[in-house]
Amino acid sequence: MTAVPLALGLGVVVLAVALGLRTVTANRFVKRRLRLTIALSAIAVVLTGVLAAAVLPAELADRARSLASLVLALAVVNLVVVAGVNPWRADRVPDRFPTIVQDAAIVGLFVIVATVMMQEKFLTTSAVGAVVVGFALQDTLGNAFAGLAIQSEKPFHVGQWIRIGEHEGCVAEITWRATKLRTKAHSFVVVPNNVMSREAIVNYSEPVVPTRLQVEVGATYLVPPNEVKAAMLEAVANAPLALKDPPPDVLLMEFGNSAITYRARFWVEDYGRDEVARDQVRTGIYYGFRRRGIEIPWPIQVEYTREEPPARSAGTTDELAELLGRVDVLRTLSEAERLDLAARCDEVIYARGEAVVREGEAGASMFVVRAGRLAVTLDPGAQRLATIESGGFFGEMSLLTGEARTATVTAESDCRLMEITVAAFRDFVLAKPEVLERVGLAVIGRRAELDRARASAGAVPGGTEPVPTFMARVRRFLRITG
Repeated sequence: MTAVPLALGLGVVVLAVALGLRTVTANRFVKRRLRLTIALSAIAVVLTGVLAAAVLPAELADRARSLASLVLALAVVNLVVVAGVNPWRADRVPDRFPTIVQDAAIVGLFVIVATVMMQEKFLTTSAVGAVVVGFALQDTLGNAFAGLAIQSEKPFHVGQWIRIGEHEGCVAEITWRATKLRTKAHSFVVVPNNVMSREAIVNYSEPVVPTRLQVEVGATYLVPPNEVKAAMLEAVANAPLALKDPPPDVLLMEFGNSAITYRARFWVEDYGRDEVARDQVRTGIYYGFRRRGIEIPWPIQVEYTREEPPARSAGTTDELAELLGRVDVLRTLSEAERLDLAARCDEVIYARGEAVVREGEAGASMFVVRAGRLAVTLDPGAQRLATIESGGFFGEMSLLTGEARTATVTAESDCRLMEITVAAFRDFVLAKPEVLERVGLAVIGRRAELDRARASAGAVPGGTEPVPTFMARVRRFLRITG
């Protein structure tokens, strides 16, 4: 059998194999790369067919045979690499053999095969061509080799968040020429690979997936550091994107000119949402500081005298007393008694999504809703029990007996609440002991209603307690004799 029919038969076999593999594979990358093998093998078949059917001058026939052999060799090399390293049933490119590595393997194998086939002629031609191409494509070749170095060292992978120079984004694609980053604004930044090889690369996704973020805030010198740290840790705990494990922490960083600087450090699962996570923590710190009376000092530019406004006006106290009159368990109080109790209440604010009280936690206060809406839920599964709006109240059992909270109450909008603490209520009762019996009886009635609601929600009710026993327990907790 002569060389031409042999090459023709080999070309037909390669063409058939490529078509068959493209039909059975589910990998779209393999289908796309097999197009090159199909096209090259078809060209080789046509060239060898022409050589077999036509009589050409010796020099032209020799060049045509060399060309057909090179085209067929490239078709075979492409077929072997593509079919050998890629999965047939999975639609993906293997991590160990990304596109750029496969391309390098095809080029390298083709150069070796072509050198063996054409010997000195190919070596001489390729050496001259390499010099010309090297001068013409310095930047392109630099990007290509840098891309190979990136793939071999693997400082990052597709899907990871990195920062390179002034650019930050999620790696979308690594090609011969450049690395494509998708920014948080959902735009693409294309960084040439030779730039990537010269710059320091920060990988936010390694060595572990959670990424640590930090938020700094200044607080007044008048509040002890441990109280400030507790408020900041509470704010981090209420941030939905902040992870509980690894645990967050708060550090005192600096004694500044007008404030002590603290830094909250916490972890997030998705670095792409770092701005949202920082916003949640900063918002929680603001509300937490307001509740605890911790001031974030204003920048001081000039010396001035500050006149403190009154903590609460008479009109505000009247308004709060009127609100107390709408509370079932306090409705028996006289107007003067409500004014007295309102003057002893604290006003607190909570942000949407913050838990005011949690089921099972110790409690020593009662809340009355001045503005906003809150949800009452029960574990397990956070079963929704009720909604509390302006004029509603909760926590009366903890106020009178110190019992643990029986449900979780979460703010569904920014809320303004009146908090009646045990200390304030005890002073109020000591000044007006006759009101304790009336408030206690109203609370027992309220407790019976809540037990029925808990039973309907599938929870176990606490049972009805005799009035004398309950009142005796209240007096012990409030340390009231007689």
